[in-house]
Amino acid sequence: MTLSPRLAEIVDALPLAPDMRVLEIGCGPGAAARAVAARLGTGHVLAIDRSAKAVAQAQAASAAEIASGRMSVRRTAIEDFAPGPGEGPFDLVFAVRVGALDGRHPEAGREAVRRIAAALAPGGRVFVDGGDPLREITV
Repeated sequence: MTLSPRLAEIVDALPLAPDMRVLEIGCGPGAAARAVAARLGTGHVLAIDRSAKAVAQAQAASAAEIASGRMSVRRTAIEDFAPGPGEGPFDLVFAVRVGALDGRHPEAGREAVRRIAAALAPGGRVFVDGGDPLREITV
């Protein structure tokens, strides 16, 4: 699996541990989620995106990771997100180029932060792009 240099830098910057439950917001075709899944032993990454096309691409490209139980993909916008049975709480949440979390859509952002906070495990951490390469936000 080959990640773009930017995505590789982002995944490398995440403080991952083998047993973490991770949520990726705005997964697109799933490249970063697959890279995270490869670093998890007994952990799991849930990749979400509001786009049906992106979710279909991520599911198709991630068949091995999904079959292994290390990854799942579903369609939802973060401002509508609620963990399903067996999902969460999440130890780590990350998002790259998500309008609700980068200031482009402030109202959606407020709801997104509320939804993330509700799904976060105690001590869980949230990272978004816009730092070097990421910045941690408090929810």
